[in-house]
Amino acid sequence: MENYKREFIEFMVDCGVLKFGDFVTKSGRKTPFFVNTGFYRTGAQLRRLGGYYARAVKESFGLDFDVLFGPAYKGIPLSVATSMAISELYDKDIRYCSNRKEVKDHGDTGILLGSPIQDGDRVVIIEDVTTAGTSIEETLPIIRAQGDVDPVGLVVSVDRMERGKGTKSALREIEEKYELKTTAIVTMEEVTEHLYNREYNGKIIIDDSLKTAIDAYYEQYGVLE
Repeated sequence: MENYKREFIEFMVDCGVLKFGDFVTKSGRKTPFFVNTGFYRTGAQLRRLGGYYARAVKESFGLDFDVLFGPAYKGIPLSVATSMAISELYDKDIRYCSNRKEVKDHGDTGILLGSPIQDGDRVVIIEDVTTAGTSIEETLPIIRAQGDVDPVGLVVSVDRMERGKGTKSALREIEEKYELKTTAIVTMEEVTEHLYNREYNGKIIIDDSLKTAIDAYYEQYGVLE
């Protein structure tokens, strides 16, 4: 595993973004682990986070695209932080764009924040995590409604590596259904590999009991093919 991935996993733990316990995902699944990017709360954290996303974007999609789109609400700071990091790290000026949950009817009207999306734009979508692929179904119509645009990829922070609506992983379903390349900074398999029975900041993050719960979760929701 690359060193930056180990750093990112520990960064998530430090920020309280990666949590273990009893949670329910947006798709209604009971899960022993949860990723909440809403816990990145300082400028220093967002700057560092943007750097990790920027590296994942460059490695998977290159920098030959025009707009980084972050769906409301959590995708808004992700798109801003990552576009800034791409500028700082790679000297490439990428526009950022997000949507509003409600269409604004006064002042700066419309559904979009940031840069408009124009005909011919190549768009990379940035999200926190994708469990069952439901959010992308809401995001793509918004992007495509702006004109003749090319959604080229989706980047998330953690690939949960579980089934979407069928037997394949959520990210694989997105790739096949929407012809949209997907990538993640790290996978849940990498998270477990790095933290299992390893002391970090004086404690074991994933012990045998938690590892058993994670394994049981994947027995129920893991990929079948």
